Amino acid sequence: MAVDLVTTAYKTAATYSRTVPRPVADLTAKALSRAAATVSSERRMLVARHMRRARPELQGRALDRTVDAAFDNYARYWIDSFRLPHLSPEAVDAGFSVSGYNHVEESVAAGNGTILALPHLGGWEWAGFWLTQVQHLPVTVVVESVEPPSLFDFFTEMRTELGMNIVPLGPSAAGEVMRALKDNHIVCLLCDRDIVGDGIEVEFFGEVTTLPAGPVTIALRTGATLLPVGCYFDGPHGNHPVVEPPMQLDRQGRMRADVTRLTADLARVLERLIRAAPEQWHLQQPNWPSDYAALEAIGKPHPRPLVGPSAATTAASAAPAADPAG
Repeated sequence: MAVDLVTTAYKTAATYSRTVPRPVADLTAKALSRAAATVSSERRMLVARHMRRARPELQGRALDRTVDAAFDNYARYWIDSFRLPHLSPEAVDAGFSVSGYNHVEESVAAGNGTILALPHLGGWEWAGFWLTQVQHLPVTVVVESVEPPSLFDFFTEMRTELGMNIVPLGPSAAGEVMRALKDNHIVCLLCDRDIVGDGIEVEFFGEVTTLPAGPVTIALRTGATLLPVGCYFDGPHGNHPVVEPPMQLDRQGRMRADVTRLTADLARVLERLIRAAPEQWHLQQPNWPSDYAALEAIGKPHPRPLVGPSAATTAASAAPAADPAG
């Protein structure tokens, strides 16, 4: 019964977001986000830690304001995502601008497939809709199978309505992604958090953690273009993705060593994209070893990721976070 209530809550929120005027939806979401920030002390603590990683100078009231903005932007992400399936391509395009889109065009023209490596920034769902419905490009997205299954089905249906091909994270995901790239799809991989726990150990914002091996591994194996992308909210209702130039994926030694080296390079680009607007970074989960220690210190222990059982899972482990926002 409880798990069904979770799905019902998301469906109710989606219906509400689509039926009330946008200003009303915005005010409601902001009120709920502030309530969540107040009630969940551990989540607010984690967001503050992540904001200071991106902007170490933040402290005191400046940090509090940035944390509040991060919760507000997370609420905006949900409102935008819930309303998207009922918007026309023209409405989406009207509030959309892209920097560096020539890199996507050149990659599509090359015909070897395109991997967009994204952090959890801004409105990435909006960017996917724009690619499928405005640019008429095939988009494949790897997503984690969240619980309960009815909730996963709800999000899969919502993203399918946006024109995306959805691939659940699991042993078969790598093969499906490879086939999508062979068909010259754009494959979107959110890769600033290691969901499975079997990623590549790198320094990320000055602290060692693991990041997914998927983007670099698959790009090396397929010859696909790897483009880091940051998606930013722009004004009250606009969106502005920034597409970075293609990563240079040169082979220098053994596969594992090359993946480690190049994933570290990707981490530097992700840092730069996140630092441009840390208050739009929707990371509210522990992402570094010290985060787990901090949670234990306040009596809120959090289970660490489980190491995946297969190389196929490793190759595809650039999926969104367990939070269904991903």
